[in-house]
Amino acid sequence: MTTAALFILLFGCMLLGMPIALALGLSSIGTILMFSNDSIASISLKLFEALSKHYTLLAIPFFILSSSFLSTGGVAKRIIRFATGLVGHIKGGVAMASVVACMIFAAVSGSSPATVAAIGSICIAGMLKIGYPESFGAGVITTAGTLGILIPPSIVMLVYSAATEVSAARMFMAGFLPGLMMGLMLMIVIYIVARFRNLPSLPWVGFKELLASGWSALGGLMLIIIVLGSIYGGIASPTEAAAVSAVYAFGIACFGYRDMGPMKEQPWFKPGESLGAALFRNSWQITLALPKCIFDRDVNKVLMDAAKVSIMLLFIIANAMLFAHVLTTERIPHHIASIIVELGLSPWMFLIVVNLLLLAAGNFMEPSAILLIMAPILFPIALQLGIDPIHLGIVMVVNMEIGMLTPPVGLNLFVMSGITGNSMGWVIKAALPWLCLMLVFLGLITYIPQISLFLPEYIDKLKGY
Repeated sequence: MTTAALFILLFGCMLLGMPIALALGLSSIGTILMFSNDSIASISLKLFEALSKHYTLLAIPFFILSSSFLSTGGVAKRIIRFATGLVGHIKGGVAMASVVACMIFAAVSGSSPATVAAIGSICIAGMLKIGYPESFGAGVITTAGTLGILIPPSIVMLVYSAATEVSAARMFMAGFLPGLMMGLMLMIVIYIVARFRNLPSLPWVGFKELLASGWSALGGLMLIIIVLGSIYGGIASPTEAAAVSAVYAFGIACFGYRDMGPMKEQPWFKPGESLGAALFRNSWQITLALPKCIFDRDVNKVLMDAAKVSIMLLFIIANAMLFAHVLTTERIPHHIASIIVELGLSPWMFLIVVNLLLLAAGNFMEPSAILLIMAPILFPIALQLGIDPIHLGIVMVVNMEIGMLTPPVGLNLFVMSGITGNSMGWVIKAALPWLCLMLVFLGLITYIPQISLFLPEYIDKLKGY
């Protein structure tokens, strides 16, 4: 009775067009008031505890802020230049370069829509200029952009970690090889299509330009080393690394690349200036410019945009945690788990059910909300069937990637529609062949768990666990 009431209230609120956060909160509060002895005061306490007791969640606003600084600054342009120099001379190399750029930007942003927006707005125009079909470029970048939630650091992985209390660092490690594998699969298919369709490539730029573009992009690439190196090296937790990444992204955008802030477009070196004189002048100017950042319009806009996204996401998480509390209190996951065990589902059959559920949910809901609703239900069942929780997490994240490409709520589709100015139907048609490739990738990740588990287990072995 309680289970039926909870889910009827949830889906009823969603069908009325209510925002997912309010639907989760109201269905949970309604169920507590009707079927529980908890007071209204305890509900507010649970909402507060939902965010305060999960230290890992503090990483989310920091990674969002870091992503905002890097998306607004010129990091994406420099990464694209480096990626083009790296693979642009191969057949279909410009499209491959957009995949490489998405992979690199995913590793510094942790967000899928941000990756599509930052890379797509530049690469689509470049591909059209040299003769690529617009639909081909749009499909590639819309799909490659989903790597933003698979390649670590990933905001969606942090949400899964908070919902199931598995290690965020191990989730990041588990996502690394699947992310590289998906990028490689995309590039292989691009090469085959380019051969058949005779798509153009760029001339080899030479090692000098490759080194110059790599040096130019180093400021952004260093963020990958700082974040992942500090986490895997045991120097910092994911939350601490996220805080460092936000400070670093602010510094590199305002004082390194100078694409925004009070020192915008000021050169590091003046004609004929020595290295010592340049360092002294710049250090003095940076010291004077730091207080001015408080009043800078660009910096304030980035802070405001990041705050809006963070508040929206954390509000969803708080209400979803209240929903999870009701599920746990009423032992709903345990009842569902016992039913599935009694049905005699094997692990591989259960994973088919998981994929079907998540693919259906991905059509209508935002990834973080899906994970927060489904993870508390599926997690105990997976444990009973002997499925590794890290493997389950990666399977769920890959499903969320596919959800980014499926209407009517596919976020990447909306972003690409805005970039190209074409209709949603046009973008869906462009992404459809690549969506089929994603389904093949999902099958590999689901039924070859070592793709996800190899790196975490190998690092554990090195540490002597």
